[in-house]
Amino acid sequence: MAPLPDYRPKQMSLGPLEAEILGIVWDIGSATVKDVHDRILADPNRELAYTSVTTVLRRLTEKGWLACDKQGKAFYWRTLLTKQQAEVIKAHDQLQQFLAVGNPDVIAAFADSLDQAASDQIEAISKRIQAAREARGEK
Repeated sequence: MAPLPDYRPKQMSLGPLEAEILGIVWDIGSATVKDVHDRILADPNRELAYTSVTTVLRRLTEKGWLACDKQGKAFYWRTLLTKQQAEVIKAHDQLQQFLAVGNPDVIAAFADSLDQAASDQIEAISKRIQAAREARGEK
């Protein structure tokens, strides 16, 4: 897994349409409003105004997820983080919230309720943490 990125969006929370449009920009790489709008309307059961796509792209830019570049008369939006970097930030935030409970008994009780697959995953994480500590010269 990649390290925690230095860059972080101003606002992490995204609404469902914001998340969908961000995903489309990740897929396309660099997208105009028309590119995103066409992708959404490719689903015959969807309706969405062109201006709504513009509004969401601007909102994602304000939140720090996208940047907008002008090329000629067209505006192109691009992501400021890769999808993997965004997942790393989200996982980090969730882990910090979990650890903020601060009560080892609560965390241990949670660990006791995990199934075998989750327990195996926790064990693998523990081994990676130990290897990272050893690489840094810690015990």
